[in-house]
Amino acid sequence: MEVTGLCRTPYLVGSELPPHWLDEAKASIDMTAGLGASVLTIVTGGTEPRTKGVLETQKILAERVSQMTEYAADRDVDLALEPLNPMFGGNRTCIMTVRDALRICDMVGADNLGVAVDVYHVWWDSDLRASCAEAGDKIFGYHLCDWLENTGDMLLDRGMMGDGVADLRDIRSCVEDAGYSGFCEVEIFSVQKWWKRSPEDILKVIVDRFKEHC
Repeated sequence: MEVTGLCRTPYLVGSELPPHWLDEAKASIDMTAGLGASVLTIVTGGTEPRTKGVLETQKILAERVSQMTEYAADRDVDLALEPLNPMFGGNRTCIMTVRDALRICDMVGADNLGVAVDVYHVWWDSDLRASCAEAGDKIFGYHLCDWLENTGDMLLDRGMMGDGVADLRDIRSCVEDAGYSGFCEVEIFSVQKWWKRSPEDILKVIVDRFKEHC
């Protein structure tokens, strides 16, 4: 067994930015290195106070991420910007697509800054294949679950693979055709269903569903 990655940094932008965000960010990098993990996921935080839209916030995000990359590189930690589903725009994220994340990568220009692709957040993006191809070796992580047709909770009602409407085989081919060869990490927040079942049962279902649907 190994720790494949750690999620997440503190928010780096938005109204919930911690007062000592850089210290907390460095602590999360140290924790990642201490666990022997290679990737730390960045969930950005929402739009900056007194701004509208996301472009100004993205510029501020790039400035703050640039203060973290060298510290992370010195500890052999890659940083992965994770785009979130647009429903989280405003309070949790300022990047909603892989292309958004790549824009930040281009602004920062650090070799150890890339993207985490999460099915829950990008399944809807009709430009995903082109964006992943553009990302290439900047894809640092791939997170699996499914999007339920009638999801009951934005955060805590993810579907098991095969239970929803995401084209899982196509999304996997998007990231792997782009050059990604890392783990497919199953990430299912499901307070009303899967979290109520035994870990042994869930692991068996994960293996079976991965073979059948992914």
